[in-house]
Amino acid sequence: MAHDKKKTATVLPRNVLAYIPNIIGYLRVFLTLSSITLMICSPRNHWEVAIVAYVSSFVGDLFDGMAARKFDQCSAFGGLLDMVTDRCSTAGLLCVLSREYGDEPFLVLLFTMLILLDISSHWCQMYSTTSLQQHHKSADGNKGRFFLVRWYYSSYPFFGYCCVGAEFTYIALYVLARVNNDASLDNDGGYDNNNAGTLKMLVEYFLMASVPACAVKQVVNVSQLCSSCYAVAKHDAMQKNK
Repeated sequence: MAHDKKKTATVLPRNVLAYIPNIIGYLRVFLTLSSITLMICSPRNHWEVAIVAYVSSFVGDLFDGMAARKFDQCSAFGGLLDMVTDRCSTAGLLCVLSREYGDEPFLVLLFTMLILLDISSHWCQMYSTTSLQQHHKSADGNKGRFFLVRWYYSSYPFFGYCCVGAEFTYIALYVLARVNNDASLDNDGGYDNNNAGTLKMLVEYFLMASVPACAVKQVVNVSQLCSSCYAVAKHDAMQKNK
């Protein structure tokens, strides 16, 4: 009887906003804003803290999904919060990288193009599936899409490889920029030359492993952008032909 009462209880907007996975989402927003602020305003003294905050926000994406399933608190708002946090986090870090590598016009252009591709491809994917009342990661929502997009959303290992590889490539590039910057300054509050050289070497080796995953993620983004735009056009054509 208590179980039936729980099932029929009215859910208010404030209840949805207070869902456990959404609270985790708010924490992710706070960590992302804190990390980007430290990277911009206090890069020399607090860049390590900024990285910890950024990685914590990224890892939080795993736990909000687990909490949503465990407590049966999946919601459209939670999906929106998750998507916006992910896209803004990546865009913010790429903006920071544009600043760190500001003396390299090609890299600034590359980081800018990556921001545009990331936001546009995910927004179009979200719009194209939502207009059909489907979840952007569901098999039904991606039916008929380019095989790489279907594989990306249906294969968790491939999905993780691309997402983790891309994010940690950007993080590694930020670490590399800060190590190079610290090495060019005095040693107060920074690394000595031996430590800086060791860390730089480790980061460069890490990039050799992560950059391919990042590149694959961009191919997926292009495929996602093209296939979602085609899906919207196909839907328009079907509506016109009714």
